[in-house]
Amino acid sequence: MKQPIVRSLLETDLYKFTMWQALLHGHPNAHTEYEFVCRNQTAYPLTDLIEEVERELDHLCSMSFRDEELDFLRALRYIKSDFVDFLTVFRFQRKFIDVRADGETLVIHAAGPQVHVMGFEIYVLYIVNELYFRRFDQQAALEEGRRRLDAKIALLKQFGATEPQRLNPFEFSDFGVRRRFSGAWHDEVVQRLSREVPEYFKGTSNVYQAMTFDLVPIGTMAHEYMQSFQAFGVRLRDFQKASLEAWVQEYRGDLGIALTDVVGMDAFLDDFDLYFAKLFDGLRHDSGDPVVWGEKALAHYAALRIDAKTKRLVFSDGLNLEKAIALYRHFADRIMAGFGIGTHLTNDVGLAPLNIVMKLVACNGQSVAKLSDSPGKTLCKDETFLAYLRQVFHHPAA
Repeated sequence: MKQPIVRSLLETDLYKFTMWQALLHGHPNAHTEYEFVCRNQTAYPLTDLIEEVERELDHLCSMSFRDEELDFLRALRYIKSDFVDFLTVFRFQRKFIDVRADGETLVIHAAGPQVHVMGFEIYVLYIVNELYFRRFDQQAALEEGRRRLDAKIALLKQFGATEPQRLNPFEFSDFGVRRRFSGAWHDEVVQRLSREVPEYFKGTSNVYQAMTFDLVPIGTMAHEYMQSFQAFGVRLRDFQKASLEAWVQEYRGDLGIALTDVVGMDAFLDDFDLYFAKLFDGLRHDSGDPVVWGEKALAHYAALRIDAKTKRLVFSDGLNLEKAIALYRHFADRIMAGFGIGTHLTNDVGLAPLNIVMKLVACNGQSVAKLSDSPGKTLCKDETFLAYLRQVFHHPAA
């Protein structure tokens, strides 16, 4: 019998904890629904994994936070003691998550109080990933993964030896827990990067690895946080401003990178006025052309007469090192730039990775949606709500 896939409740993205705290404090009674979606063709039906997924979820729902994990969270200055006290007694409830087959489509649906179901997402994704890739040749995959990791490290060392100095340094972090090949491979990648190229590798979104390997945990917010405000009673046109204001009040200057693509960059910038532009340290890109997006951000700061050199752009959409370095060269003399790299670090082993997500689809009984700047990323079955959202924010139909 193999060891359970989830090693620790801390093994999730940092932004799950930061959003969890903000929503617990601001909207503890919200009720939400999340749905699992696989966006690409798989080598075999994911429904073949149902029995194993059920077993892994049973294990997840038996776990609780250990004292040393709670101590690690408590030491983060933006995590409040009452939230850690809540986590002390927290346990996932199996009744809030359902797994079934719809033909050859794997259906995973979580519904219940948001503070009890929002955490399922990342664990579900890496459970499905690891179970899926266990059925391939492990030795061949790891050999290819190590060869490719060697090449990445060599690329970074060559970059360091030949790249002219720019105003800001090149820095990247691991954002790959959700789509990793396995936990053991993820550990190997992170340890090698932190040991061999520490001048470039600055941390991980995986809080368990940050604790275990003495790394900086990285993350702020995801789409679900801002989408939730579409159903929190504010005027729909004002949901972005309401979510940003609530974040500012919760974190008082910490965690100051705002996500821009819930209803598209143009609509975001309409709401990101001088007040928010001064309060937030920078912006995160997650869909659309990154160069176009970055130039829009720079133009916005210039129009507000804010020195862009004091701000940061974080790029995290489907990056590999080559793309990150190209973006760095384009922007680094004008603004600080950081890069979150996921699948290309943790699941680049010669096998086609899964493109899977588990997204918020409803809050307080109504649909919520993201209008992505990239085709295919919008997830909402309620066409009426999507049309209304596009109309309100002048967003073109996909």
